Amino acid sequence: MTLTIREKKENVDGFMVSNGAVGFGISAASMTATWVWAASLYAAASSGYTYGVSGPIHYGLWGALMILCIYPFGRHFRKVAPKAHTLAEVMHARHGRSSQLILAVSNIVGSVISLTANFTAAGALMEILTPFSFLHGVLIAAIGVLAYTLWSGFRASVMTDFAQLVAMMLAAALIVPMVFFATGGISALDQGMAGLTDEQANFFSGEAFLEQGGPYLAAVLAYAIGNQTIAQRLFAVRQDRIKSTFITATLGYAGTVIGLGMLGLLAVMVGLQPMNGDMNNIIPQMASEYLSPVMVGLLFIMVIGSLSSTADSDLAALSSLVMTDIYGKNLARGKVNPRTMLHIGRITMIAATALGVMFAVSNFNILDLLVFVGALWGALVFPVIASFYWDRITNLAFTVSVVVALGFFLVARFELLPLTGIVALVMEFAAVIGGAVVFGFMAFGLFGKQVGFTVGGIAGVVLFPLIMGFLRDYPTLLGSLVSYGVSTVVCVAISMANKDRFDFALINERVTEFQLKDRPEPAEAAR
Repeated sequence: MTLTIREKKENVDGFMVSNGAVGFGISAASMTATWVWAASLYAAASSGYTYGVSGPIHYGLWGALMILCIYPFGRHFRKVAPKAHTLAEVMHARHGRSSQLILAVSNIVGSVISLTANFTAAGALMEILTPFSFLHGVLIAAIGVLAYTLWSGFRASVMTDFAQLVAMMLAAALIVPMVFFATGGISALDQGMAGLTDEQANFFSGEAFLEQGGPYLAAVLAYAIGNQTIAQRLFAVRQDRIKSTFITATLGYAGTVIGLGMLGLLAVMVGLQPMNGDMNNIIPQMASEYLSPVMVGLLFIMVIGSLSSTADSDLAALSSLVMTDIYGKNLARGKVNPRTMLHIGRITMIAATALGVMFAVSNFNILDLLVFVGALWGALVFPVIASFYWDRITNLAFTVSVVVALGFFLVARFELLPLTGIVALVMEFAAVIGGAVVFGFMAFGLFGKQVGFTVGGIAGVVLFPLIMGFLRDYPTLLGSLVSYGVSTVVCVAISMANKDRFDFALINERVTEFQLKDRPEPAEAAR
């Protein structure tokens, strides 16, 4: 597929965002395949195993809802900057260098972590289901993904995503019902329900929401806004196809992830014990025990497809970030050479693959770093979205709010100060504001500014008695909401002191294509 779309003289903008001309079918498939990654399949099953009936629903529904809630913002982003390549590039035009680099660096680190996680999943899967070792699996996946993404960048990613998504959905549609009937069907389900705890059997489990649903809801909103793999597809799809693309991806993600998450519920019902205590082994164990070798092979294809679709998206995202935000907006100093930019993009892919392999095979502990990046994205949500709508936000407000919110998050999440007394009250009050911001933004995106402010206000009033004195016992959810709330308060406070107004038309003037089709490269112009 890559060979059929490769161009002899690659265009820089095509390499990064396909010149913003990707149609509905390809873009919807690519969005879904990118959102469904190997870790999401394993995590959904783990959620079903741990929290029972509501576990997969919490994992799949909130992730799908975030895709749906983001598209109205996405349409506005494209309206303000129709020729953008990254959100950080738009922040450079809106604010300046520090805001741009905060967003760009967080995306670079996040994509390297994601790449590492996918290579690790490939190595583990191949070690269990094939004669290859973990190292062989990591290398095969890394070299394979790099080989087809290197030549045509983002175009190769979205084209192969379509084939990978078809394989994933076909496998999911066959595997889930086959495992269900192999475990005994309805009769086994009735017997298994009796073995669940009250919380696991409760569809509206409070424990599941506080420990899984709530933190994930806050995390995926931040991921959808802050991650370049999503922004890249937003800037690549045709503007008149944004709504249909995101709605289709919502349905595709929910069906695939919730369906596979039910394997975890079936596992706890039949009394399966995860091998070596590792929840990531639930899906492979259920498949190997209840499926034929042919269907196990289909599972292998499904997981490889899910991790490959996300890994190639990470490579394409990393290349566009370095090409645009490091070279194009900082190093080139207004004199962009398209040929040099392409070389930089491909070198970035090779270097990122090498880093991903190195971290994967060295058992590098990325959990704390992943938590840190997630908090940074949460702190970015309000400043980024508000920067597209409110003309008083400044570079200082953007930068300071993110840094302060990150500091508060670290205190709350890792309990650097005892969550008691005044410290706990301050953190919980910030979490109330953060919860109001989350619900307000969701309503704002779907129904407009007036509804958004109303819902946010009501949410704050309702959450206040529920959170105060209670949420200190759930530091994961507390930390996520604190980062939202603090960044909002600080950003608004500093911005209110600004009397100047920003002209949003300037963004469209400052964010343009790097290589117009009819514009010769510098070497050709010299001749």
